[in-house]
Amino acid sequence: MMFKDKKVLITGADGFIGSHLTEKLIDEGYKVKAFVYYNSFNSWGWLDTLPKEKLSKIEIFSGDIRDPNGVRTAMKDVDIVFHLAALIAIPFSYHSPDSYIDTNIKGTLNIIQAAKDLGTERVLVTSTSEVYGTAQFVPITEEHPKQPQSPYSASKIGADCIAESFYRSFDSPITIVRPFNTYGPRQSARAIIPTIISQLLKGQTEIKLGDLRPTRDLLFVEDTANAFIEIAKSDKAIGEHINIATESEISMQQLAQGLIDIINPKAKIITDEERLRPEKSEVFRLFGSAQKIKELTNWKPQYDLTAGLNKTIEWFSKEENLKNYKADIYNI
Repeated sequence: MMFKDKKVLITGADGFIGSHLTEKLIDEGYKVKAFVYYNSFNSWGWLDTLPKEKLSKIEIFSGDIRDPNGVRTAMKDVDIVFHLAALIAIPFSYHSPDSYIDTNIKGTLNIIQAAKDLGTERVLVTSTSEVYGTAQFVPITEEHPKQPQSPYSASKIGADCIAESFYRSFDSPITIVRPFNTYGPRQSARAIIPTIISQLLKGQTEIKLGDLRPTRDLLFVEDTANAFIEIAKSDKAIGEHINIATESEISMQQLAQGLIDIINPKAKIITDEERLRPEKSEVFRLFGSAQKIKELTNWKPQYDLTAGLNKTIEWFSKEENLKNYKADIYNI
């Protein structure tokens, strides 16, 4: 599909990956409507940090993905939907699972139901590598069993299933896009890379972290945004679950020590019991297969881990960015 002349809606456009995808689409000349979470501060999240000339090209819609009427209104004049809006923090899902069901499952249902009724040409539903749980085999292909090891991952499995059911039941033009662990500028402090970098850059010498044994397949955010666009262009991707992965892994111990060596070699790691997940909930290994995305699209990653981390550190090193992070507390 060529969609330069199409109108695109991005839900979760105010968030980490969503803001990068929105900016990328604007840079490439697409017509973009950004669905941002309504709040009394009239904050548009990370979109507020974009240059005025870019922001002026974005149509902003403030709403709540849990509200089917607002979702339908936002989608009325849209051809393609990138659905990224979600609650994603795993620790928060332990004590507030209801909100994950409402946002991640019902929110996705609102999108795909409206798309069916309105005849939307294409919907990309964002999944997560967390649906796989600890790897039973590597690299993890799209056929890997789903393992709900947290309420968050269970809600995303549910969202994936309702989306797939609409493809099978109504031939809805849906693709389930499954990024592995994306990192980069603007990422929430609930994630490990911003947690480490912000503590180091704020001068802390005892870096508080949780379990460092797990491994992750780390994907720079610009590569993730490019993958979404390439998947949207591919008609062969309709009805598919598609990983976005680098086919590599690094332990959190190696990652943390590597960042310490770059920023402040005198710092040391301290295990913070509060940051440990329940043993059966921890996902110990994620290492994704990128075979399908490479077969169905023209995507390939542009950043290796060193280049991506350097760009991330550079962004966090700017005072106007670092000031947004509370490095002295545990951000769940």
